[in-house]
Amino acid sequence: MKTIIAGNWKMNNLKKDIDLFVEEFHKEQETINFDKKDVLIAPPSIYFTYFRKKIKDNNLTLQLGLQNCHFEEKGAFTGEISPKMLKDIKADFVIIGHSERRHVFNESDEFINKKVISCLAEGIKTVFCIGETLEERDKGATFSVLERQLKKGLQGIENVNKLVVAYEPVWAIGTGKTATISQISEVHTFLKDFLEKNIANNIPLLYGGSVKPENALNILSLDNVNGVLVGGASLQMEQFKKIINFDKE
Repeated sequence: MKTIIAGNWKMNNLKKDIDLFVEEFHKEQETINFDKKDVLIAPPSIYFTYFRKKIKDNNLTLQLGLQNCHFEEKGAFTGEISPKMLKDIKADFVIIGHSERRHVFNESDEFINKKVISCLAEGIKTVFCIGETLEERDKGATFSVLERQLKKGLQGIENVNKLVVAYEPVWAIGTGKTATISQISEVHTFLKDFLEKNIANNIPLLYGGSVKPENALNILSLDNVNGVLVGGASLQMEQFKKIINFDKE
């Protein structure tokens, strides 16, 4: 299984930043072992086409996706993007259920489940995010929360070979706090066991939550961690390249 290094740009970066990122990635990609790694970026959707052209023009080995979508095929959903549209523009992947979608935009497990089903039905690689809040962890509810999110979020799915699960403890996203190696290992062992018993074997498991060059090697060296979902440290290649080449640092 390849290691997945995914960058979620959220609502950051402009065209000039994409230009600089592409220029730096082009210089760096000769050092990346793409036989063992997939590198993914999810920019703001408005820049997808511009970014895609830059990738093609510079012959980059870089997968490009989107940060969210709706579950309906089409309709009166102002501002939304459908899975069929993602397929039409040849998006390589989509992120579903990120904690900011859950907690800022109040997306429920049931709503997220509809998105996951629709995206997988279109054959789109789907990075499905789960994670507990600090309050839930302090109450000792981490595993019950994750089990609920998995059961409800993945109910009725098909085409599991396109599914990726990302564990992102909400309390470690954008806070500078990172789950300890022991905490990550414990949760990923639980997730792997649950998925193998209830969904399928060999579903890639990513860790996200203040992933930085300083901690990437330790995180990616863990059993049951198949990659990382990176936020702030993916915005500039200077930082991101150190995570991509974690095994050379």
